[in-house]
Amino acid sequence: MPEASPRLIAGFDAGQTHTTCRLALLETSGAWRVLSEGQGGGVSHLAATGGDSRFVAALQGSLTAALASAQLEANTPLAAAGIGASGIEAGSAVQHQGTALAAQCLQISPELAVVVGDERTALAGAFSGGAGILVISGTGCIAAGSDGLGRIRRCGGWGWLLDGAGSAMDIGRDGLALSVQMADGRVADTPLRMALWQALGADSAQAVKAAVVAPDFGAAGFARLAPVLNELAQAGERHAQAVIARSAEALAEMVQSVAEQLDLPAPAVCGVGGALLHLQQLQHAFQTTLRQRLPQATLQAPAGDACSGALSLAAAAIKQR
Repeated sequence: MPEASPRLIAGFDAGQTHTTCRLALLETSGAWRVLSEGQGGGVSHLAATGGDSRFVAALQGSLTAALASAQLEANTPLAAAGIGASGIEAGSAVQHQGTALAAQCLQISPELAVVVGDERTALAGAFSGGAGILVISGTGCIAAGSDGLGRIRRCGGWGWLLDGAGSAMDIGRDGLALSVQMADGRVADTPLRMALWQALGADSAQAVKAAVVAPDFGAAGFARLAPVLNELAQAGERHAQAVIARSAEALAEMVQSVAEQLDLPAPAVCGVGGALLHLQQLQHAFQTTLRQRLPQATLQAPAGDACSGALSLAAAAIKQR
């Protein structure tokens, strides 16, 4: 009997700033071989204005780029896809909407389009299905953990308007808030104000206000200012150091909450996301604060990333069918 041909599966990591699609060939053994990656635009909450069209564009754009990179035809069919997207809550109407949209635009059945929150795909990738806690700090932030026995718990990640502490967005916003307080004399002026205003292209508090209320500014606009705060903190600017210390405390607090929910007194912990990876001051402050809150926790590098976790969900969907 001839051996079944490998099937093409896709794993998507859809964040607020960009989306990555990773393509792989799934063998009958259950193992897969990565072929290529492609990049697309970011997503917003599906319930937000234009959220559905951004979601579809992000999936289609990143898939098209990945197929081209693998030198495959644009209409090459997928066997299954795992999608981790910002703002998807388990069991919600938004998850059902995302599944329907993904199935339609990727031309696969809903049972083979697994749409979950991006923290779940990142968690699956980080610990290969085992126990541990993942904290993600990028434009937004969230912590999620598994006990390795089927229980998954999360903390944070309720959207930048409600719950951004620990994220690059929060760092940028808090720094910018200090800058306008310096401009009107509530806080003594320091190099923080001018550095942030120059990065924003503003020359007054009025210009700052106009910039942040622009329709396309949002969370990403604040997050783009976080590297400026990181540099200021590294140079010893005390307000920037305090802003970053607060975010580090918030991240450690989220990890502690998940550890308590899962009864993990000595968890393995992975910290990922653009802010934790690239803002050294935040990374160092988080490590210090975590040791204080959870002395028995072990920081480690993730076994895999969110796209790896998404591919595992796609492979599992085929196996379960």
